[in-house]
Amino acid sequence: MATQSPLRLYHARGGAREREPAAALGPRLYERLRQRGFNAVLLPAPWLLDEEGGTQAPRDADRALLDGAEVPITEWYRRVSAELADHGLALYVDVVLDRCAHDAVAATVGPDWYLPPAGDPARDPRQPAQARRLRYLRDGPLPPGFLAAWTERLERWASHGVTGLAFHAPQRLAGADWARLAAQLRRHHAGLQLLAWAPGLTPAMLAGLREAEFDGLFSSLPWWNFKAEWLADEDARLRALAPVIAAPPHPADTPPPARGRRAIWSAALCADGLMLDDRDERELADVEAVNQWFADARLQGPLRVAGGRDGRCTVLLRGTAEGATAALALNPSTDAQALLDWDALAPMLPPADIVPLSPPVGAAAPDSAPAAMLPPGDCALFLLEPTLPVREPSRRHRSRADGSGNPRIAVERVSPAVDDGAFAIKCIPHERIAVHADIYMDGHEQLAAELRWRAADETRWRATPLARGPNDRWEAVFRPRRVGAHEFVISAWLDAWQTFRHDLELKHRAGLDLRLEVQEGMQLLREALARAGSAADADAVREAIEQLGAQPLAADPVAVLLDEGLARAMRALDDRPFETVSPTPYPLWVDRCQAGFSSWYELFPRSQSPHPGRHGTFDDVIARLPDVRAMGFDVLYMPPIHPIGQRNRKGRNNSLRAEPGDVGSPYAIGAPQGGHDAIEPQLGSLEDFLRLVAAAREQDMELALDFAIQCSPDHPWLAQHPDWFSWRPDGTLRYAENPPKKYEDIVNVSFYGAPPRRARRLALWRALRDVVLFWVRHGVRIFRVDNPHTKPLPFWQWMIADVHAQYPDVIFLSEAFTRPKMMYRLAKIGFTQSYTYFTWRNEKTELAAYLEEVSSPPAADFFRPHFFVNTPDINPYFLQTSGRPGFLIRAALAALGSGLWGVYSGFELCEGAALPGKEEYLDSEKYELRQRDWHAPGNIRAEIARLNQIRRSNPALQSHRGLTLADSGNDRVLAFYKSTPGHGNVVLAAISLDPFQPQAARVEAPLWLFGQPDAGALAAEDLLAETQESWQGKIRAVTLTPDQPYRVWRLSLHG
Repeated sequence: MATQSPLRLYHARGGAREREPAAALGPRLYERLRQRGFNAVLLPAPWLLDEEGGTQAPRDADRALLDGAEVPITEWYRRVSAELADHGLALYVDVVLDRCAHDAVAATVGPDWYLPPAGDPARDPRQPAQARRLRYLRDGPLPPGFLAAWTERLERWASHGVTGLAFHAPQRLAGADWARLAAQLRRHHAGLQLLAWAPGLTPAMLAGLREAEFDGLFSSLPWWNFKAEWLADEDARLRALAPVIAAPPHPADTPPPARGRRAIWSAALCADGLMLDDRDERELADVEAVNQWFADARLQGPLRVAGGRDGRCTVLLRGTAEGATAALALNPSTDAQALLDWDALAPMLPPADIVPLSPPVGAAAPDSAPAAMLPPGDCALFLLEPTLPVREPSRRHRSRADGSGNPRIAVERVSPAVDDGAFAIKCIPHERIAVHADIYMDGHEQLAAELRWRAADETRWRATPLARGPNDRWEAVFRPRRVGAHEFVISAWLDAWQTFRHDLELKHRAGLDLRLEVQEGMQLLREALARAGSAADADAVREAIEQLGAQPLAADPVAVLLDEGLARAMRALDDRPFETVSPTPYPLWVDRCQAGFSSWYELFPRSQSPHPGRHGTFDDVIARLPDVRAMGFDVLYMPPIHPIGQRNRKGRNNSLRAEPGDVGSPYAIGAPQGGHDAIEPQLGSLEDFLRLVAAAREQDMELALDFAIQCSPDHPWLAQHPDWFSWRPDGTLRYAENPPKKYEDIVNVSFYGAPPRRARRLALWRALRDVVLFWVRHGVRIFRVDNPHTKPLPFWQWMIADVHAQYPDVIFLSEAFTRPKMMYRLAKIGFTQSYTYFTWRNEKTELAAYLEEVSSPPAADFFRPHFFVNTPDINPYFLQTSGRPGFLIRAALAALGSGLWGVYSGFELCEGAALPGKEEYLDSEKYELRQRDWHAPGNIRAEIARLNQIRRSNPALQSHRGLTLADSGNDRVLAFYKSTPGHGNVVLAAISLDPFQPQAARVEAPLWLFGQPDAGALAAEDLLAETQESWQGKIRAVTLTPDQPYRVWRLSLHG
């Protein structure tokens, strides 16, 4: 909101006509509102109404009743606004201008501005009774004089103390008309707030208001049922136009007492401006606490909603101005407890410590209570306070050791581990890391074991007990919260006290004489007490010794020795005989959540000009950001933005000769204006680029830059550092080659010196690293790396580690279309994500095999697949011939198959024209400008936007893990489901691979995930049709057509 402090609005629905004393206007009410934390009051316009009432449409918009007498309405505003100001409250007024009373005065009804009133409702029972008392604004362009008259009227109101206006039915005026009204009003009243009621407006209606420049839009939160995810979708649509004003939910099936604190707190989490009406202010608890917290929290950014099904909490997430994240967990049920499922939430959480806040009373954070439960109808508020990234001087190279000596206790088959710990496994903050190991020892003694883990810059280990499972397989779970390098070890030892207790209990059950065992127990206790010193656990041991030594015995000695409290004390005082610890820590790298979940859109900035033939600029890219964001993309990736060389410049369609005016390939980096740390002058300046970075951030997007280690023959490095390049025996420059192809507009650097030493060219390595650091320091945290498989692996391992030592949040995407082992090796040595073979997988068997490979260990532990549907270099044969249905198929496969997917611009327009016989685009944008109509007929923008909405709403789709193939009974239909750990979110997809013919399938639903038999039932939400279905039995008949080649359902037991 434009006000200095967030808007806390009291909605006096009855206004000056309110008959309930507690809500009546006046100093007593105003003082109570001030004390309870409100800073503004919203009233219905006090204008004169028709005598029958029942509507807020004006009979005379310029007159009001004051002390029983008619006065100019401005006089009413002057008095009331002054009274409110005395109590620190601003005056906001509800405005209805799309209708008036049937008998409205001339100044209000205007010269034929409104239609005549409807006929007698008795003649048409479909008409409401009040219809004949109203006249509605004529459709089409506004009548002459209408806007000017209302502008003049509202300016008078603002001059007499009205601070804000809340307009009803904003869709009745065009966005351009609202913009003209706003411009006129703000000319003399810059601080005037213009709000609009948006509940019930369709996406098309909201799109028509894009120009309106409202200061706030009221949301549909009052109709929310505490779990439906349409709330996040609406929030995104509203927030694209203006800040969001929210009021507490009033579900029709929930009586006021059952709404509880969750209603008012959910409004606070959703809002940029908070509104409570007179009923809320009287009935809801925590009003003062909510207003105070809301004023201090200064929430910002989009709303995210997750959970709410099958006995799980709904969780609302929003950022704060200080960089933290507020999370509200609420129980949607009024008659049963709900589980707070942290595992399902992990992909949505930033790196942070989770701090319970009060009020409301917070449930336990995940480390202290993984299965936190909320009472019926209750809520819990958490603040996710950002953690500092892990800092380490450099990535340590780890090699597995053989262990010291011959340990008595065996610790084997530790997982997860990449190449037995040679490389780091990868995860995101809060992700559940389940560590397993085989742990065993000779004999029958009992063992204890613990998992120890820490960040690389920490000296203290955190410890979590390992639990023994079948066949000596032990398990423990931890959840790192910081971005950067971590490590873990496993420690195991002989548990002498537990061995004693185990044997004692068996002998006791057998009825044996236990006097000697009691003496053995006393000996163990005395030894522990001697080790204890002043430890707190010594008290329990000392008490047990006293009880066993008392004469006569006051307690059963067996009961004393088997006591659980004593067992806990002895565990803490254990001297851990034969302890075995992993000889070398197992590495773990924690990336921010965007490393596993993001949606990329690639564009050439030089093609973004709206004017054909004009070279695009960064400002043109800024203008396109809302359009790209509207499709749901959160990463904008640009090929190289650096100066392009002139020597040997390529022409259109990769021709060897450039004509005058040809722009060349952006991968031919370097010109007299500079190299990899410079910007192509036609795009703009560094200052312009920084404005683009900031504009992207305002759209909740990030920029990704291309890091291409190649130079044009004009690159300044050739003159400055000729020894960094390769030269032929005749003294000529060695150009880049991929025989038989030669790229004479590009030369490659040489990472090593001449034989026989072949020493590293360390100055070159540092210069390339410094290029990355230059852009990092200018706001870029994501790099797509061109052809890394053609550069030395030691260089990448060193460079990525060195960058991560300073900026652990940097993401590197590997564009290595090469052999599988090389792709995996690049991931092991540090690349965050990788392009994949998905682009060429079209048949069911090969798609199924590949999806299974990359979604399961061992690959899934270190390799994050990024499913790009096309690239400027790759125009897949499938898309060249399959038309619009083919583009829909590939979009669904990519968006639903991995947490990472991307498109190269033009995909949404179904562009597939190719050079004959090649997987290359005709008139490739790599060599020329390409302006487009981004809303051309036949586009799939809406379908892409819906897929991205579905991805944002379902944590199961925000990772490459958790995928299981499902039987479809048709080799042209691929079916699979994705699930979070614990199955808190399960999504089933069926995708036709045939762009030409309808395909019928019998999809097998995973009833067993929910503990259901084959004949059981599931609730299925059709995420495309946005409808609810009840499924009986495990087989679901589905027909997929070229126009609708995929279906997506969210499955649960109860919906």
